[in-house]
Amino acid sequence: MAAAAKDTGGEAAGQARVTIRQVAVHAGVSEAAVSYALNNRPGVSEQTRARVLAAARDLGWAPNIAARSLGTARANAVGLVLVRPPRVMIVDSWFTQMLSGVEAELNRNDIALVLHLVDRIEDTIEVYRKWWAGRHVDGVILTDLRKDDPRLDALVEIGLPAAVIGGKPGLDGCSTVDADTAGTARAIVGYLRALGHRTIARVAGTEELFHTGQRDAAYLAALTDSGLDTDRYRVVYTNYSAVDGMRAMRELMSGAEPPTAVVFDNDVMAAASLKVAHEMGLSVPEDVSVVAWDDSDLCQITVPAITAVQQTPAEQAELAARALLTTINGGGISHVTLPPGTLTARQSTRPLRPGRTA
Repeated sequence: MAAAAKDTGGEAAGQARVTIRQVAVHAGVSEAAVSYALNNRPGVSEQTRARVLAAARDLGWAPNIAARSLGTARANAVGLVLVRPPRVMIVDSWFTQMLSGVEAELNRNDIALVLHLVDRIEDTIEVYRKWWAGRHVDGVILTDLRKDDPRLDALVEIGLPAAVIGGKPGLDGCSTVDADTAGTARAIVGYLRALGHRTIARVAGTEELFHTGQRDAAYLAALTDSGLDTDRYRVVYTNYSAVDGMRAMRELMSGAEPPTAVVFDNDVMAAASLKVAHEMGLSVPEDVSVVAWDDSDLCQITVPAITAVQQTPAEQAELAARALLTTINGGGISHVTLPPGTLTARQSTRPLRPGRTA
C-alpha cells in the first residue's frame, strides 16, 4: 500500500467512515502504529502489524483515497485508453483476459484503473494530456501498439510514465512485456508441416498494428526454416471481427490455389470460418485445417473443436502493470519477453488426406 496521509474519516454515502483512531482503539495501539502498519512501513513489530490489520478488517476500515492523494501528490490510479469499439471488446477474449491481469496487479496495490474508449489514436493523446494535467492518473498502460505509434513520442513529451503490453524490447522510455512471437509461429508452422501441409494461409489482424508486423516476419521466417515455399503463403488482413474473418475465409477458399491449412490471428475469426467452410460445402479438417493463434473456451465448444495456441494475456498484462508501478515508485524500466504459447491439437486439424495437393 502506498504511503498515506492521516485518515481523519468523514461521511461516505451517508455512512460514517471508520477512522484510524477507531482502529487504534480497537487494536489497543497508538495511531502512529496504525499508520505504520496499514502503510506497510517499518517501525512496528509483525505482531502489532497483524493486530492492526485484524482490527481494520473487523471494523471495515478502508483508506481515504482523497486523503492519500493529497498526502502523496498522487492520483493512486492508472489509465488505460483503448482504441477499439465496445462491440469488438465484448466478443474478444483477449481483452477480457488482459483487463483481468491489469486489475489483479492494481488491486493488490490499492490502485484504481481508469478505463477510457476512443475512436481514433489521436484522441488517446488528448486524453493523456488531460489526465496528466489534472493529475487524474500516475501512469498509463498501452496496448495495440502501431508500427509508427504517435503515442510514444507524446508520452515522452508529456512526461507520463507508461508500460506497453506488447511492443519491442529496447523501446525507449517505457517498460514492455512482449510474447515470443517467433517461437509461436515456429510451433504452428512446424506442426502443420508435420501433418503434410505445404500451402498455408493466414488471416491476420489489422495491418497497421506492430504485433501484426511481428507475426508477418515470424511466419515468413518459420516457413523458410521449415523448407516451405514462401511464395505459396498468403495473408489476408482484417479488423479481427467475425464478419471480416468470414470474408477472408471465403476469399482464400475461392482462389485458384486454396490453402490446405489456414491460421487465424484470433479465436473469433477461427470459429467464424467454420460457418463459411460449411456454406461452401467444405469439411474441416478433411478439406482444410484450421488453427487459432489465441485459445479460449470458444475454440473448445465449436464443432469441430479448434486447434489453438494458449497465450497468456492476463500474465502479460499483470507484468506490464507491475512494471508501470515500479516506474511510478521511482524504479527503472524493464523489457520482458514471455515464452511461446502452447499449441493444443484438436479436431480442426488433421494430416493432409491422400491425393490432396499440398
